[in-house]
Amino acid sequence: MKKIISIILSIFLCAFCVLPAFCEENNALLDSLTAKSCVLMDLNSGEILLAKNENEKLPPASITKIMTLLLCFEAIDSGNLSLDDTVTASTNASKKGGSQIWLKENETMTVNELLKATVIASANDACTALGEKIAGDEDSFVGMMNERAKELGLKNTNFENCSGLDDTAENHYSSALDIALMSRELMKHEKVKEYTCIWMDSLRGGATQLVNTNKLIRFYEGATGLKTGTTSKAGHCISATAERNGVNLCAVILGADTGDHRFEEAKKLLNYGFANYALFTPVLDEALITNVNVLYGKTNVIVPTVIPAESSLLPKGSETTVTQRVDLCVDVEAPVEKGQILGYIYYEMDGKEIAKSQIISEESVERKTFTYILHLLWSSFAGNNF
Repeated sequence: MKKIISIILSIFLCAFCVLPAFCEENNALLDSLTAKSCVLMDLNSGEILLAKNENEKLPPASITKIMTLLLCFEAIDSGNLSLDDTVTASTNASKKGGSQIWLKENETMTVNELLKATVIASANDACTALGEKIAGDEDSFVGMMNERAKELGLKNTNFENCSGLDDTAENHYSSALDIALMSRELMKHEKVKEYTCIWMDSLRGGATQLVNTNKLIRFYEGATGLKTGTTSKAGHCISATAERNGVNLCAVILGADTGDHRFEEAKKLLNYGFANYALFTPVLDEALITNVNVLYGKTNVIVPTVIPAESSLLPKGSETTVTQRVDLCVDVEAPVEKGQILGYIYYEMDGKEIAKSQIISEESVERKTFTYILHLLWSSFAGNNF
């Protein structure tokens, strides 16, 4: 008996001590960063894995272009913009300073070329030309950016331009959390990776060279994007995305003191995520699923079909504690529609739902009618030669 009690106490103490140790590791990592603000997000679920001053309003520099790009790819998906569309540079676009491809007034480029310049080289003139193409002028496009920010629930974001230039801006800001949220929305557009994963390219027949401002694309395993930014007000910033073994992460760094620290600190966050979390794919215990009786139906029984649950990100090693709970009706009254939900399977850990599967009917079942019943009776009589 004493041995059993000792084992129980040991398990309890281990469980009690792991969480504080885990928290201490997180705090030590966050304290080691020079950045003013940071976030590590699971892009699949939107869950925040680590955060420091995540709601602080800060200048975002060229990370602003994440929202610009989001509106561009949404316009492409809706058919309002094509990669082959020609864009003529305005006076306003040609006069943008900072990072640029030196667009001349009335020079023409395709949307595809301007996207390359915006994503790879963070060109302020190129992104302004794209915004003007979509909305007619930059101010109208900035209005669209702020409206989209509201739709996404970004509570600490306001844009004054589409590039992130902040030398004259007075009310241009965002937060690490908001940037992670807009990054997640942008990365839902798979086509953006065709640009964010490019290390080097060129424009104007090779006359203008493009080198990605995001060094992680070349030097970090699994890097998929996304955007850097640097100004004297903002410091050094990055929204870095990466994917390994189905784990899809976004690390946002705002206000780092140097460019190198920006990349190193983004890597620290990503490394932490990949080291401590893994993708959990729920596996159904089929013995938990029973047939469903159909009342007043032309078919008496339905064999339910389970729609597989989406994978979830869990701390490594915790998948063994996941439990399954089935909520399935015993009877269902006809008529039953194809695809009708009959119940759910809940996958839970520590009382928290981490995934859910729908249980549906793969077939439709018509309700018995008086005429149908008479037909059955007549067939029965006829079969017995009455």
